[in-house]
Amino acid sequence: METVDRSNAKNALMIGTLCSLTYLGVYFARNILSAVSPQMIDGGIFTTELIGSLSSLFFMSYAVGQLINGAIGDRIKAKYMISIGLLLAGLCCYMFTLVYGNISIIKVVYAAVGFGLSMVYAPMVKTVAENTEPDYATRCSLGFTFASFFGSPVAGFAASFLLWQSVFYASSAALIIMGTIVFTVFFAFEKRGVIKYRTYSRDLHQKRGIAVLIKHRIIKFTFVSIITGVVRTTVVFWMPTYISQRLGFSAVASAKIFTIASLAISVTPFIAVFIYEKLKRNMDLTLFLAFGSAVVWFIPVFFIEYPMLNIIFLILAIMSSNSAGTMLWSRYCPSLRDTGMVSTATGYLDFMSYMAASVSSTLFANAVSVIGWKNLILIWMLLMLLGVLICIPINRKTADI
Repeated sequence: METVDRSNAKNALMIGTLCSLTYLGVYFARNILSAVSPQMIDGGIFTTELIGSLSSLFFMSYAVGQLINGAIGDRIKAKYMISIGLLLAGLCCYMFTLVYGNISIIKVVYAAVGFGLSMVYAPMVKTVAENTEPDYATRCSLGFTFASFFGSPVAGFAASFLLWQSVFYASSAALIIMGTIVFTVFFAFEKRGVIKYRTYSRDLHQKRGIAVLIKHRIIKFTFVSIITGVVRTTVVFWMPTYISQRLGFSAVASAKIFTIASLAISVTPFIAVFIYEKLKRNMDLTLFLAFGSAVVWFIPVFFIEYPMLNIIFLILAIMSSNSAGTMLWSRYCPSLRDTGMVSTATGYLDFMSYMAASVSSTLFANAVSVIGWKNLILIWMLLMLLGVLICIPINRKTADI
């Protein structure tokens, strides 16, 4: 029995490490435009509105891709989905540096980056959920979440020292290399039996799929996905520009501050899971406290003008919101393993998250010039308050996941 446990732990470690490194590459690519946007705006290459339009297209493409590829991911082996997605995104990142003079083409290319990256996450969660024990699956998913947050400081660090084109080159190379590694290693894992693919009754899913997911509270977590998606995606995306425009830092200084802030934000998953365990795995209470603390931290962000204090409170607000996101992606999604719809459900939730991010990114870009950054912060705070209302702990029997 001990040998089996050690084998399970070893397999989970190998799968989790590879997938986390892969997801780090995904989020490095995802955060590039955000990190280099002050440099591009200051250089007169793009306007704030065009950056907002590109980010919106990216998020929309990523969202639609998650919905499509999530469903496909329950039917096609993960090694094909993940490796093809990484290679496509890597090639398009390189093309971005060649066609940026043509607005129409660059929009298509950057949207293609989003679609390629959307082929990675849902099949990856499915692989972990179906090939590791539940506790190991949670830890692996925690690694994904950490990687997603850590991708921001990696992009910020690169933007601090490199020209924006070089940052895109680095991302392109990383994605292509990771795509090749994933296919090779997954192929070896399949041969060794480390990765196996479960089969489920298609008729059962067609008849009970929606009902099963509703029973697992998919509706509530859809709202959690939407709200946290706006903060973890859109607010973080605009953070370098916020630091530059509202707080008055230079483009280089903004990139460096964003890097430090992102490093702090990247530890959120571990704090969130620690609190979750201390609350005896009460999911609803953890979500309620996460959104509630976000509301509290956004209040001084709204009132305090001193730059460093403002940034500190903004970081705390983002970390609080991301704690709710950690519960969604690291605990809730892997818990769906017995439904046989992990990839489909994860893709759907990511779709809702990024559709919200797509819409909000364009709205935020336009709102800055109309209502200003300060009133935009008030909107962010109200979103967190909505999360509090949705996650009020009511039924203790359904609180644990």
